[in-house]
Amino acid sequence: MALETTLVYELEPPVPFTCANATGIEKGALLVLSDPMTVATTTGDTDAIIGIAAEEKIANDGKTKMPVYLRGIFKGFAGAAGVVAGMAIISDTATGAANELVVADVNSEHIVGRALETATDTESFLFLLAPFAAQLA
Repeated sequence: MALETTLVYELEPPVPFTCANATGIEKGALLVLSDPMTVATTTGDTDAIIGIAAEEKIANDGKTKMPVYLRGIFKGFAGAAGVVAGMAIISDTATGAANELVVADVNSEHIVGRALETATDTESFLFLLAPFAAQLA
C-alpha cells in the first residue's frame, strides 16, 4: 500500500482492537470499524474510520489483536481535492489512493480529523487524528 500515514506526536497510547488473522494491515493504514470492536483497512469514502494502525499486521501470523491510534498528530497525504488548514477531513479511498485525505463535505459523518496544514493532490501535510469527535465538520 502507498501513502501510509506517519505518527509525528503521540497524544494517546494505542488501544488493542480485534482483527482477522488472515488479513494483512500496513502500519499507518486508516482503519474502518466494525462490530465487535474490529478493524480492517479502509476501502471506501464512507467508511467509519476509527483510527490508524500502530504496527504492521502480517496475514496468517496467528494474531487477532492489533494496536490502533485513536488520537495523535500524523503526517498524511492529500487526495485530488486537497485539504485546507483548519478544515475537517475524510478519507478519499474511492477516488484516490488508499489513505489519501480530502476536506469533508458539510455534515459528513465520517470525519478522520482536522487538517493542520494546506496541501494539494498527493502532497504531505500534518493532521490531527480525531475520528468521531463532535463539532469537527
